[in-house]
Formats: sequence, C-alpha cells, structure tokens
Amino acid sequence: MPVISRFYGIARAVSMKTIVAREIIEARIIKDYVVEFVFDDLKKGVADLRKFLGKGIFKELLDKKKFRQMKVDAELGTICWPNGADIAPDRLYGEIV
Repeated sequence: MPVISRFYGIARAVSMKTIVAREIIEARIIKDYVVEFVFDDLKKGVADLRKFLGKGIFKELLDKKKFRQMKVDAELGTICWPNGADIAPDRLYGEIV
C-alpha cells in the first residue's frame, strides 16, 4: 500500500520500495553531444544528450563550444553548465548504454 507524504504542501503517493538516488562522479565528452558517465555505483555508460537540447535553458547548449563547458558538480552529483543548466543524474542513469 502506498504511503502518502507531504512535501512543500503537495500530496503524492510514495512506494514502499527503496529508491536509491544516483550521483555522477565522472563525465567526459566523447564527441559532439555524446558523454561518457561513471556513477557512484561505478556503473559506466555513454549517452547522447542531443535529445535534451534545443529548448529553454538548454537551447544555447546546441552551440558545441558552450556544450563543451560541461562539468561535474560534486555538490549536485550531476553535470551542469555555466548558464545554470543541469540534468538530473537519475535521468542520465536511465539513458546510458
């Protein structure tokens, strides 16, 4: 049976299953928008990030020079760019092959 929790006044159902949040510990651009990741569980993989680009804050990252400014933010546990863009590490964990 799901448990109802309140977070900032929003009710949501939460499964009793334990969810482990992943963090990125290493990332490097291999080519164009393809990035190799290493996560905190040492799982490694590659993801093409083109699908995340082109809208909102990510639009300017279509410029390869700006995209290459990507870095790993250890505090956030994910990749980010100087313009404030970042992608949730759990989302990236699901994208890697």
